[in-house]
Amino acid sequence: MPDVYATDPVKVEPREGYSLYVEFGDGTTGVVDLSFLAGGEAFAGWKDREYFESVHITSGGGDVEWGNDLRRSGYALYIDLTGLPWEEVWPRVDQVVAVV
Repeated sequence: MPDVYATDPVKVEPREGYSLYVEFGDGTTGVVDLSFLAGGEAFAGWKDREYFESVHITSGGGDVEWGNDLRRSGYALYIDLTGLPWEEVWPRVDQVVAVV
């Protein structure tokens, strides 16, 4: 199992609409609304609720994915949740918070 980094999702659960509950390696938690992505062509599969609810953390960690064909990076989710600018989040991407 890989190291856990600050912006790695360590738990993800689907919620109402196009929202996810996410816990990150640095302890940050919350519900992130991804409805702003739902209208895009790449996210058309989300119209199938079962597909949206299939969300899981990638086997290598660091991202979440639906099926084997749609991913959102952990640091993008972290930005979605916290509202922090990427310039503040990017240095955390390589910050190891747990060695597994």
